[in-house]
Amino acid sequence: MALNIHHVLGSRLEPTFCEKIHRLELHDAVDEVPLPPAAFEQRELRVTTRGGQELAIALPRHEKLFDGAVLRLDDDGAIVVREAGRRCLRLQPRSIGDAIELGYHIGNLGWPVRFEGEVLLVAMHGRAENYVVRLGELIWSRRVGISVQEETLGG
Repeated sequence: MALNIHHVLGSRLEPTFCEKIHRLELHDAVDEVPLPPAAFEQRELRVTTRGGQELAIALPRHEKLFDGAVLRLDDDGAIVVREAGRRCLRLQPRSIGDAIELGYHIGNLGWPVRFEGEVLLVAMHGRAENYVVRLGELIWSRRVGISVQEETLGG
């Protein structure tokens, strides 16, 4: 049975949602709806989340889907829209100290991230080199492992 969605609750980056979603991510309780950019213009669509939940989305005219849109949020979990097919910078700190420093830098830069275990994924809007330069010594000294990955609709 499909879950009916009639409103976007807000952005995952809003302070009211950010902390709660982060806590849910740590418990693997955030499901994602991967959408190609063209789908963001649609008001009505049926989609399946990565976790297999079927959604029937019917938004009012004044609302739009976007990358990071929160469709469901409660104590048991969340459903968030993600842009499919975008490139992400995959950052893996080598120690707890490196993770703290990396988090500090990324927080100051205001980059949107998501977590996959001990790995940070940063959505890239441009060349990877531009991001590497901003992290400087953490990357060059190999305190943080780095790679680029393409997110796809299937996974």
